[in-house]
Amino acid sequence: MDLPRRVNTDPRRALPSIHRLTEALLERNSEIPRWAASEAAQRVVTEARRVLDASAGGEEARQNDPGGNQIWLDQALRLAQQIARPRPQTVINATGVVLHTNLGRAPMAPGAAEAAARAADSYTDLELDVEDGRRGDRLAGAAERLRLLTGAEAAYVCNNNAAALVLALNTLAEGREVVVSRGELVEIGGSFRVPEIMERAGVQLVEVGSTNRTHLRDYADAIGPQTAMLLKIHRSNFEIRGFVKEVGLAELVGLGATHGVHVVEDLGSGTLVDLGRHGFPAEAFVPSRLAEGPDLVCFSGDKLLGGPQAGIVVGRAAPIAAMRKNPLARALRLDKMSLAALDWTLTAYLDGRAEQQVPVLKQVLLPPELHEARTRAFAKQLLEAAQPLGPTVEFEVVRDRVPVGGGSLPGFELESWGLAIRGPGGADALASRLRGSLPPILARVRDGMLLIDLRAVDESQTPSLLKSLAAALH
Repeated sequence: MDLPRRVNTDPRRALPSIHRLTEALLERNSEIPRWAASEAAQRVVTEARRVLDASAGGEEARQNDPGGNQIWLDQALRLAQQIARPRPQTVINATGVVLHTNLGRAPMAPGAAEAAARAADSYTDLELDVEDGRRGDRLAGAAERLRLLTGAEAAYVCNNNAAALVLALNTLAEGREVVVSRGELVEIGGSFRVPEIMERAGVQLVEVGSTNRTHLRDYADAIGPQTAMLLKIHRSNFEIRGFVKEVGLAELVGLGATHGVHVVEDLGSGTLVDLGRHGFPAEAFVPSRLAEGPDLVCFSGDKLLGGPQAGIVVGRAAPIAAMRKNPLARALRLDKMSLAALDWTLTAYLDGRAEQQVPVLKQVLLPPELHEARTRAFAKQLLEAAQPLGPTVEFEVVRDRVPVGGGSLPGFELESWGLAIRGPGGADALASRLRGSLPPILARVRDGMLLIDLRAVDESQTPSLLKSLAAALH
């Protein structure tokens, strides 16, 4: 279909109708859904009219003419393709950051994804006891597995860790005071800050200590008739060094017991594998935190645990029973697909299969020598696939250090290997071309070179990465 020819007067008269631009789009590319073509056409025509209206339709309008029919069609085509693409879409994570928050954190194990799919496309016994035919407890399976894995009296699961903290605060301390060290009043991402979350939970924050030093006496001095909880919060994405002092969890537990107030730890990224055995910081190991005696420990399901997004609470039976009865619990509950994936993941831990089958653990615990060998093999493949190389292209295998990501193990970096590439147009241009690949590829720019780290790239994704990277180098 031909669009109306431009008229050399007021450029606004040349604007196509939304209907005609939609039809032209569908004629150009029949795979674009009509709804996406129509939306793209409306946006492009509206924006073109806005630009032309702003320039009053005279000589200034002709100078600001967005470019005419063909350019409008090209713009609408690109926009329609963006609108129609699946979201979220699969990407290749070549940054080396295992728990990349912007990329969805932990990829689940294939078995966990299959369990979620089975729950999604069929009926389940989600809230049914099949033995007696009565209503069942949707969290019974997850709670049982978590008790076995952590040694807790009870366990509870909701839809994310921030929700778990809100529910614990609202249940145990609504209308009362919660004492927190100033050095732990963190921002957890997306501009959400702990003090604001506490306010929404209906509790009164009492700050103690200073940013870098908090003593046990600071907590003790803050406890009064309205105190309901001592809250310890894991610092995500940063650490404080130098002249510092913080109160350990066991000390807080002792103080809480003396005064009859709850002690809760928001661990953030907890793990059910003792990473200390592998030379990692050990503070994220949930069973060891529980052994220090807090009432509750909260942590995420989709960080170091390697499962679906979930907020997991383990600890004493009485406060967890109270949380279950809170009306907020229904608003924050986990869906059947996530529960199925979590069940598979927790069972893998119980069976001793987690380090071999949970992708996050495999990536974090990847031996450096194996990572180096894979990177060098990939570099050799790329050298062959990208021929002939232009004079501006060069690459080398280099040592690298990357954070785990997702607020996990702040200050700790993994020893890694990467392929540093210098390509046409510079590193930023090369990174942009890779983001435009199908699937999009995310890498890092360091010292003026593009860095490809294969740590979080699944073997099944290697051919796509190789093909797109070779194409981007020309």
